[in-house]
Amino acid sequence: MESLLIVKQQLTRFYTKFEAYIVPVLKFLAMLFALIFIGSSVGFMSKLKNPAIVLILSLLCSFMPTNVIVLLAGFVIVAHMYALSLECAIVVLFIFIIMYALYFRFTPSDAIVVILTPVAFAMHIPYVIPLAMGFVGSPISCISVGCGTAVYYILHYVSEHQDALSSGGGLSDIDVESMLGGFKTVIDGILKNDVMIAMIVTFAATIIAVYLIRRLKINYSWQIALGAGIITCFVVLLVSSAVLDADVGIGGAILSLFFSAIIVLVLQFFIFNVDYSRAEYVQFEDDEYYYYVKAIPKITLEAPAVRVRRHTSRHDDDDFDDEDED
Repeated sequence: MESLLIVKQQLTRFYTKFEAYIVPVLKFLAMLFALIFIGSSVGFMSKLKNPAIVLILSLLCSFMPTNVIVLLAGFVIVAHMYALSLECAIVVLFIFIIMYALYFRFTPSDAIVVILTPVAFAMHIPYVIPLAMGFVGSPISCISVGCGTAVYYILHYVSEHQDALSSGGGLSDIDVESMLGGFKTVIDGILKNDVMIAMIVTFAATIIAVYLIRRLKINYSWQIALGAGIITCFVVLLVSSAVLDADVGIGGAILSLFFSAIIVLVLQFFIFNVDYSRAEYVQFEDDEYYYYVKAIPKITLEAPAVRVRRHTSRHDDDDFDDEDED
């Protein structure tokens, strides 16, 4: 335990000292992974898949606010959709406008979550996002997590049905009847995705459950909230998939929940690590109120006091005595 605390303190000092450099690097990596995922899923525009363009966009995003990064990633997706078909581009752009209106209105501080959620899906650990946001976010974070989930399933649907959605014509050759049929196909495929709806409902329930329990004034509330969040996530996923008749892999969900729980435990250690055995209850008052405060100290590692002992050789002492006699 002491070695982990030492690592935690060293990482905290390192981040505090080099925060001005670490934050841009993290933004660069987040955008880089997002663009790689977008290119591998719906890379229909070859120019935007060019490694040089990907690196340049990622470097630009490292110095931009996170909200601008989300907008730029959205424009990249719409550009890829346009290379596939005009109908896809218009429908996806309209959906993104609605999501951005909700997102910027309620959860503008959770911008990075919109990018990290599709990346977590691609890494097969999507449940780490709602579990973590239940601890560091609020119930309104359901909007940003839901937007990120919708983005992933939009990309997934288009990637699987690109042959049926592609159109050979451009703006100069528009067939109104075929365009309306294309709109209907895209809208039905995206909005009637039962798996996407089941996952959004599951993530929202998980965030709310974790948030409510971790705010309870009880010992080990964060650990209890994590356990309750895992159970809630699994139960709601089962119920929602059964009600919506969604094809959700339960075995894969259990494995993903296991690894997600480990990641969130590491996150807990770094942002919330207290010693309940030394909890104190303090009472004080003023002219109008009595105050009852529960104080729980953080687990810290105190460096031992350094004691320096000087040793002098006997030969040196004798020489010193002889010089005094002279």
